[in-house]
Amino acid sequence: MEITATTAEQLRLTADEFELIKQKLGRTPNFTELCCFSAMWSEHCSYKNSIKWLKTLPRDGKKMLVKAGEENAGLMDIGDGYGVVFKIESHNHPSAIEPFQGAATGVGGIHRDIFTMGARPIASLNSLRFGNLTEAKTQHLLAGVVHGIGHYGNCFGVPTVGGEIYFEGCYHTNPLVNAMSVGILKNGETISAIAEGEGNPVFFVGSATGKDGIGGASFASANITADSAEDLPAVQVGDPFQEKKLLEACLEVIKTGAIVGMQDMGAAGIICSTAEMSAKGNAGMKIDLDKVPMRQQNMKAWELLLSESQERMLMVVEKGREAEVLEVFEKWDLPCSEIGVVTTTGMLEFSMNGVLEATLPAAELVLGGGAPQYDREYTEPTYLKEINNFDPASIDLPINLQSVAEQLIEIPNIANKRWVYTQYDSMVGAGTTSTNAPSDAAIVVAKPTNKALALTTDCNSRYVFADPYKGAMIAVAEAARNIVCSGGQPLGVTNCLNFGNPYNPEVYYQFVNAIKGMGEACLKFDTPVTGGNVSFYNQSPEGPVYPTPTIGMVGLLEDASRKMTMDYKQAGDHIILVGESRDDINSSEYLHKIHGVEFSPAPHFDLDEEFALHRVIESLIHDQLISSAHDVSEGGLFVTLTESGFNRHLGYSIETNEQIRKDAFLFGEAQSRVVVTVSAKQHAEFMRKISVLNIPVEDLGVVTDGAISIDNEPWGTITGWKDKYDNAIGNLLAGQASEQALTAL
Repeated sequence: MEITATTAEQLRLTADEFELIKQKLGRTPNFTELCCFSAMWSEHCSYKNSIKWLKTLPRDGKKMLVKAGEENAGLMDIGDGYGVVFKIESHNHPSAIEPFQGAATGVGGIHRDIFTMGARPIASLNSLRFGNLTEAKTQHLLAGVVHGIGHYGNCFGVPTVGGEIYFEGCYHTNPLVNAMSVGILKNGETISAIAEGEGNPVFFVGSATGKDGIGGASFASANITADSAEDLPAVQVGDPFQEKKLLEACLEVIKTGAIVGMQDMGAAGIICSTAEMSAKGNAGMKIDLDKVPMRQQNMKAWELLLSESQERMLMVVEKGREAEVLEVFEKWDLPCSEIGVVTTTGMLEFSMNGVLEATLPAAELVLGGGAPQYDREYTEPTYLKEINNFDPASIDLPINLQSVAEQLIEIPNIANKRWVYTQYDSMVGAGTTSTNAPSDAAIVVAKPTNKALALTTDCNSRYVFADPYKGAMIAVAEAARNIVCSGGQPLGVTNCLNFGNPYNPEVYYQFVNAIKGMGEACLKFDTPVTGGNVSFYNQSPEGPVYPTPTIGMVGLLEDASRKMTMDYKQAGDHIILVGESRDDINSSEYLHKIHGVEFSPAPHFDLDEEFALHRVIESLIHDQLISSAHDVSEGGLFVTLTESGFNRHLGYSIETNEQIRKDAFLFGEAQSRVVVTVSAKQHAEFMRKISVLNIPVEDLGVVTDGAISIDNEPWGTITGWKDKYDNAIGNLLAGQASEQALTAL
């Protein structure tokens, strides 16, 4: 077969990249070799269109135990001799084509990134985006994705403790499925993804290899089109029970001390793990592909190298200790085969049936080595002119604000997501403390210590669409705010950067400015970016999705018993807004869904103001002056106040600020605000403390036994609002939504 530039283009390589490959090899590659370059130089593996900007993010911190991006996941010190391992990744394209397996294998893959480092996963989170929930396609995708996440996580035995879900029309064809995993390990027991030691054997462990997932990395680096369903083999098939055995076997074999290095076979399969491990150790490998366990006959060399079959690991074992490794995997009834050996040549040599199928320089294949790095052009999107022309005075104040609130509480972006989360096991392992005492972040005990982790995923992509720079800062700020409101100290960030086609200058503008905003906010909150994932090409023929730089953040509570919850505790407590109310309805759910305004600026945000708010909330919690804390986000102050009453069926009586239009006061989403409650006994001390902290506060009113009153007007009871909030999504999916709820969609 003659290999030409046309062959390369069919494999999603450019003509220039084909010439670069020939230059690096000093010859024309054969088909198998070209397939390897195609996978490894795909956007998904090489970050060729993003790495230069990713390197500008703050990547160092005093509590980081491994450098950002150097291992499969981030690792930060939590004290007492333990570390937290965490990472978030996307599985968007597979989920668009086959939602159950796409989401399930996304969960499986992110957990492998955690336990391949020697950590036991203790918690899972997710961030999901779908189209309009009234659409049959959205309902199909939602059902499949949620079933896939629940099935894999529940069977694998790791609780899903938190996440977020948004519904916007731009995600109709291309949903976003971002999965996060968090684990704990003892410091000093980390396993690196490295190959070193000439003569050390290379082991393949885990499930046998099939043809599912072939070309998955390249598939993830292309637009979704009408023909994408034909790429179904690029969607992997998962087996959570097999992965549970693999987890236990890997953690057990690590304790033998026989493992030199280990990496999961995720994107691009065997070629990726062999190349990355070898490049990291300045080593090479000789691999006999005949020895790779196969579940399908007559697989070709390139198929074996690129298959993304799940539940597989590559291990480098200390020579002479092979029997110890084989014994562990035999105990767990898992395939374990010695498939090659580490060399010092820097070359990857793959043989099959006695024929040398490929000879490749490991370093030339990988990110940070020979993979290309590009600077893309970017220009300000034309739609930003329309955003900047928005005039809030053009929006008339509604006559009946209570009716608006009833619509707002049933919007799927705001309403209770229990239809989703009841399909997830949140209690397995008994580590989560949030089930009966909700906090803004999920709180998970960091066993065996007395500490706890505060975990969250956050990104309002409408804000990022309106202002990529400010919107990305808000995503980081909200994640940190959720952790602070829960009693934690933010530690670090993992990000999942979901954008459209990077060759579109307007999309790349969104990406670049989001990176800039994210970096500035992470520096401010001292939350280094430990790693993550870039997912480009999230678009359909109708256009790109909203820019969605999802932030996964981990925080630490030194004492798990000192967590702060979001719920009112007793009638008579004072309700106080910490932060400043503003005449701002920009990019709010109220403006977008109730008034149908697509283009408006991002809501008010000031980074210094936000940072000051966090210090105040931390101080109030430390001094035990507040009984609850809940940040103001989607739906504005009204939703924050109402959500705080649900857990104990308590209501509130408040008065609005006459200096601010009432819809902005109740439904606006200006940032840097937290609602706290203070007991009557501590109110005077609270006010004395606030007076020296130099931050605006508003004494809004009091907690009631259940009645809701705004400006002395009765707005029903908390029970009635809770019924609307709890049942909105279920009613919509069952075709029983009220006309009022449908009006806002």
